[in-house]
Amino acid sequence: MRLQRILFNFDIGIRALFQNRMRAVLTSLGIIFGVASVIAMLAIGKGAEKEILEQIKQVGSNNVIIKSRMDDPSRKNDDAESSDNSTASGNKESRDKKNFSPGLSMSDADDIMRNISTVKFVSPEIELQTQFMFDGLNMNGKLIGVTNYYFETTGATLFDGSFFSDQQMENAEPVCIIGRNIKTKLFAGKDPVGQYLKCGNTWLLIIGVLGDKHVDAKDMEKLSVRNLNNEVYLPVNTMLIRYSNRSLVTTEKIRRMRNRRNQDPSNYNQLDRIVVHVAKSEMMMPTVEVLSRLLSRRHQQVEDYEIVVPELLLKQEQKTKSLFNVVLAIIASISLIVGGIGIMNIMLASVLERTREIGLRLALGATKKDVVMQFLGEAVSISVTGGLIGVVLGITTSLLIKSTTGIQTIISPESIVISFTISIAVGLIFGILPARRAAKSDPVVSLRSD
Repeated sequence: MRLQRILFNFDIGIRALFQNRMRAVLTSLGIIFGVASVIAMLAIGKGAEKEILEQIKQVGSNNVIIKSRMDDPSRKNDDAESSDNSTASGNKESRDKKNFSPGLSMSDADDIMRNISTVKFVSPEIELQTQFMFDGLNMNGKLIGVTNYYFETTGATLFDGSFFSDQQMENAEPVCIIGRNIKTKLFAGKDPVGQYLKCGNTWLLIIGVLGDKHVDAKDMEKLSVRNLNNEVYLPVNTMLIRYSNRSLVTTEKIRRMRNRRNQDPSNYNQLDRIVVHVAKSEMMMPTVEVLSRLLSRRHQQVEDYEIVVPELLLKQEQKTKSLFNVVLAIIASISLIVGGIGIMNIMLASVLERTREIGLRLALGATKKDVVMQFLGEAVSISVTGGLIGVVLGITTSLLIKSTTGIQTIISPESIVISFTISIAVGLIFGILPARRAAKSDPVVSLRSD
């Protein structure tokens, strides 16, 4: 019986809304846009979070990247000579020796592994731009000298074949593992495993094909991530022995190389980069500090390297994006508050307009609770309708943002439930004051009003 009375009062309130449909629609706009904005902002935030988590998977967790810089040691010595003409020869030689760096090398990788206990393993890398050829087909690409640790740091998987064996790496055997795009372009319809691929002037036996892995172009630049699909990998010792060991190039040879084509005299680093995998996340920063001091000592204070911690960069970016999304969600929530204020204002005006109706109901035996439920029913109906429309608009907006801008958006059930619940709460909260004001009306005074 009590439930029927409540439903009856709500029914009266809803009928009153249909009699003033335009006013009800305008009143609900604040709720509609507020709910839609909250859903869209949370969808953008979820998409950004997923994107960053995917980037962390690409670079690998707990990895520190040491990249070489292109500096010419002979130029350093020349600069030192010109600036020290007025000094004693003994002091000059001391300064020249201090300012000379051997570059990023295998010795650095061994020293890091041997002396820093928080490091789990080290992955050295050497990069060479060359031409790949098979059965009359050719393409340009990168030949990368690595160890098996490289595939662990990048999360690479095998589509076919196997990784390098210990014997192949120790003996510098001419073997390689190719990316999926290399297979597609040069080995269409053929099984590349067991075939020989000409890389530069050397034939390499293909022992494996990597699984397909998508890498965004902007991530490659920002996070120093390689595109596994477009490259050929061989043991790092094979690269040093059968191709090029830049650490063996002397200053005189560098001077002679300057006028030759396709030579980079400034790159005297044996390695292009070293990926250091730290055993525990909480030891990342202490390890970076120790790395910095160790390399500074080994390189004679010459900063011909750069230390990058991609995970920390991504987490900082995630923190910034999360803060930005919270601010946007708060701004969007203001629309809900504005919509609630609009409901309260319209309901207060409605109370004044329907004074005689209220007085008549009270005179006919309706209780103050009945009047309260009537006006609360109107307020909640407006907020519920606006919330439903807002949910549809929010989902549509999120999908449009994803399709038109390329920004990843993820619509979660939690965001829909939260925004819709808030819209109902707004209707209840901002509908109470007008409802109570209507219930306090004196029936005699209300019936005498024009």
